[in-house]
Amino acid sequence: MQPRFDVAGHCYIALTLFFTVYGQLVLKWQMSGVGPLPDGATSKLWFLLQQFLNPWIMTGLASAFLASLAWMAAMTRFDLNYAYPFMSLAFVIVMGFSVLFLNEPITVQRLLGTLMVVGGLIVMSR
Repeated sequence: MQPRFDVAGHCYIALTLFFTVYGQLVLKWQMSGVGPLPDGATSKLWFLLQQFLNPWIMTGLASAFLASLAWMAAMTRFDLNYAYPFMSLAFVIVMGFSVLFLNEPITVQRLLGTLMVVGGLIVMSR
């Protein structure tokens, strides 16, 4: 008899992915408009602290925290060696959305790498 599909556990993994992807996309979106880091350690630190006060950046950081909470909940339901491969979907989703929303280029190498990640996920989840 096969074990039942854990809907709640998979929802926790999906929430982890959602918050992780959201945070990465928002941080990149906001940071791409501010230019490069300035020279000097103090200037870099001051620059990053100023960016920290951006409300969008704050939502990206909050999403990382929420992703951690969802991941902790997922860890109560699954073995790590089952759940962790699903995190590789973040690479696939971020790549897709970065092409759509951030106008980043897609190359043959990225596409092939993404297909390999998906193939590995399929093999590991069985």
